[in-house]
Amino acid sequence: MVPLMVELLKFRQHQAHGTSLVAIVFTGLSGAVAYGFERSVDFVAAIALACTAILTARLGAKFTAVLPEWKLKRSFGAFLLFVALLLALKPYFPHFHFSTTLAGKVFVLLIAGAFTGFLSGMMGVGGGLIMVPVMVLVVGLNQHTAQGTSLLVMVPTGAVGAWTHWKLGHVDWKIAPGLIFGVLIGTSLGARFAHLLPENHLRLIFVAFMVVMSVRYLLTKSPNQQKA
Repeated sequence: MVPLMVELLKFRQHQAHGTSLVAIVFTGLSGAVAYGFERSVDFVAAIALACTAILTARLGAKFTAVLPEWKLKRSFGAFLLFVALLLALKPYFPHFHFSTTLAGKVFVLLIAGAFTGFLSGMMGVGGGLIMVPVMVLVVGLNQHTAQGTSLLVMVPTGAVGAWTHWKLGHVDWKIAPGLIFGVLIGTSLGARFAHLLPENHLRLIFVAFMVVMSVRYLLTKSPNQQKA
């Protein structure tokens, strides 16, 4: 949504981020309900992630005017490429875990939630690109449950981020109804379609999506390159 709003609707980058978060609240709500009917939501993991995400989402939204955007995008692109590599190699190290204890997994989820919330508030994204790999590789959830859980976490996280962006004047309410209507339909259909695919196929599709996004972020030009 953010690239489309910037490229096609000529939104300012900050405005696109804030408006995107409004739609993401409904994306998460619709998707979580659809995945919930398939019993593909882990509520314990969702609570752990949301506890810290809602605290840092506000900070991320306020931080949008501080850090140069091109530097953040390049760093995020490198991170996405690294995570995509881990997920692509997952079948070759099925016992790969950072922690095997319950306390350790909760700690990792809290840290992931904090990072996700900050990034969500700042970049106007749902944060699934971070939460899903953490839940798959560290916690050991299957791909479907990880995606359903991340959608549930998007609801409170996106709401806090959207509220903060609205206070900063970064939300365009003129197009918000259209975005919300579209995501309510698209997310529900997407969630149902996901359960028709084998887990390995779904994981590879997710990897491909992350690679495409990472390339876009890594190719972000600095101000000097734009002038050249």
